Amino acid sequence: MLDIAELQKNVKAFSKEKGFDQSSVEARTLFLMTEVGEVAKEVLSLSWEEDKDQVKERLGLELYDVVWNVCELANKLDIDLEDAFKKKMEINKLRTWE
Repeated sequence: MLDIAELQKNVKAFSKEKGFDQSSVEARTLFLMTEVGEVAKEVLSLSWEEDKDQVKERLGLELYDVVWNVCELANKLDIDLEDAFKKKMEINKLRTWE
């Protein structure tokens, strides 16, 4: 199982190997938004498609694409996602939602 830092490192290596590291921050953000839209489409299809397992399979792949693009965006901006997660979890411990 990968931790966040390891996942981010793997994304960086794969991105460099495939030349994805050449895209701009703006382009990567648009790719991320496209993938979020694909997640929404699959979630909506859960309402009408009979084969829920097939939809969940596709949804899992789209969620992977979202996570991958988040890692790629963080890499482009030199953001340590594991550190960001830890900091945000501490903030959320003290936060209340209404």
